[in-house]
Amino acid sequence: MDSLSRGMKQRLCLARSLIHDPKLLILDEPASGLDPRARVEMKEILKQLQSMGKTVVISSHILPELAEMCTEVGIINQGKLAAQGTVQEIMRQLTQKRIIYVRPLAELSKTVEILREMPAVKEITENTSDLEFVFDGNEEMLAEILKHLVESGIGIVSFREKEGNLEEIFMQVTGGAGV
Repeated sequence: MDSLSRGMKQRLCLARSLIHDPKLLILDEPASGLDPRARVEMKEILKQLQSMGKTVVISSHILPELAEMCTEVGIINQGKLAAQGTVQEIMRQLTQKRIIYVRPLAELSKTVEILREMPAVKEITENTSDLEFVFDGNEEMLAEILKHLVESGIGIVSFREKEGNLEEIFMQVTGGAGV
């Protein structure tokens, strides 16, 4: 087995663990030591396992990769589950604010005027070519804001919610404490 690459060894071990068709797999650092191609392949394998109805629990310190691979995360701090949910759900629990980025095609000032009329829009910040605002509402209200901007003749290049960063969330939940 010494002639096999690390990626091939990892896939072989994963294949061995799947022989008995388990419903739950627990993987410790499955992408550790893998080259970029093998990491992509491992992610694809994990997606296939998910589509087969398997539950895969992954323990890893490579947080950006976990955010890409996982549908839900749990952060354990000092032996206790400190946070659980999607990255976005945990981010919302921690910040209690949703930040929305908007990049209009033109007419930044007109976009701001329209947004100021919307009840769920708070704290608008203008940047050079885009803006951001704090949003206090549900998904339907967010869709209505976008619809209203477009119906008002504002061309929208980008309209997105600030994505949660799993490393920032981890540091916030654990108070910066080590694992």
